[in-house]
Amino acid sequence: MNSARVADVGITTDLWPDGPPHAPSPHGGHRERLRERALKGGLEALPDYELLELHLFRSIPMRDVKPLAKALLARFGGLSAVLAASVADLRTVSGVGGTVALDLKLMHEAALRIGRETVRKRTVISSWTALLAYVRVALADQPREQFRVLFLDKKNQL
Repeated sequence: MNSARVADVGITTDLWPDGPPHAPSPHGGHRERLRERALKGGLEALPDYELLELHLFRSIPMRDVKPLAKALLARFGGLSAVLAASVADLRTVSGVGGTVALDLKLMHEAALRIGRETVRKRTVISSWTALLAYVRVALADQPREQFRVLFLDKKNQL
């Protein structure tokens, strides 16, 4: 955040740990270019830091978020680990306040629910690939190693 510009408009940074909501930003062109690339090439073509940037645009509307996206990925080791991190751990990264942490956890919870929904609607363990998909949803990025026993019926359903 550019604190000199923020001071010019009379906004104190203590009020918004995630940055002031309407501080001027010289980075508007970058955001628009990134949005256009995402629309033209598809979200799957973006590297993780740019996908995270697009999400952070909503939490931090008027500040360059690329350094924050890269810092989060460096700190946690990957996009899934960023999303799986606790609110307390996320807040240890400079620039992440309560709003950003909550928005990242919201994205994680949505991904978990989507994964669980597909698992519930069909035979869960019909193949090795299905087993791996279930385990990824259930255990991915847990802070501690876990041991689980899966009980299947005659139709290979949990």
